[in-house]
Amino acid sequence: MDPDEDLLSRAAREPTAFEPLVARHSAALHGYLVRRAPAAADDLLSEVWLQAYAHRRTYDAVRGSARGWLFGVARNVLARHRQTVARAATRPQVSADATVGDPWQAVDQRLDAAAVGEELRDRLAELPETERELLLLVAWEQLTPAEAAAAVGIPTGTARSRLHRARTRLRDGLSGPARTTLMGDFA
Repeated sequence: MDPDEDLLSRAAREPTAFEPLVARHSAALHGYLVRRAPAAADDLLSEVWLQAYAHRRTYDAVRGSARGWLFGVARNVLARHRQTVARAATRPQVSADATVGDPWQAVDQRLDAAAVGEELRDRLAELPETERELLLLVAWEQLTPAEAAAAVGIPTGTARSRLHRARTRLRDGLSGPARTTLMGDFA
């Protein structure tokens, strides 16, 4: 059994066994949240760990890795956050949080991405939600297809076929410069 799965299984009986999981996976989970909800990522990460700890007894190693399970918890927390934000947006007295970015980090990468960013966003938006989420979990979060399947809550074989379909649709939909610049990230 992988050390993460062992820790998560033990955490059901020994709460202190949960601590190494927090240390080991916080950075990756935070990155996942920052890319999807930058202004709320810190708070969402706290909620992810609260939910994961509260539901640690529901983890089943047969259904996938601990890492995939944790990203599934993060995905659920993010979905609830988006629903809350959407409901709040309908109230006139609530304003949206401004996202503050650091313009000095990775300037070259941002310039390259800016050149093809709009086209990539359009092509990603055209993908079905599950395919898009699988693709981003594998490309951005560096999850394996099996871990991404666990995070999304579908069988591994289904995830692999949807991931292949998403890559094909994305590749076929991008123009030459965008395809050359970006497809290495989604291979």
